[in-house]
Amino acid sequence: MFISCRTVKQGGIRLGLTVSKKMGNAVARNRIKRVVREYFRLHQYDFELPLDIIVIPKRNLEAKQLTLALATEEFTPLLSRIKAEAATL
Repeated sequence: MFISCRTVKQGGIRLGLTVSKKMGNAVARNRIKRVVREYFRLHQYDFELPLDIIVIPKRNLEAKQLTLALATEEFTPLLSRIKAEAATL
């Protein structure tokens, strides 16, 4: 995951998402994208920081096992850490 702060004072998160063909067929890739987008849709107002986030899933991710609960488990600690670091700036 790559994260950068925008200088423009627009709040919220912008999401960039790319899923390689190595992740599986179109159904698997679209499932990964749907779950990640849904997580960020539900949590987009948790951050007032103008963040640009680019997500590139790992190759060993199984699309069939990816759920919103798993995405929440993985992304929430990362985004909380980013929020804490940005508060100290």
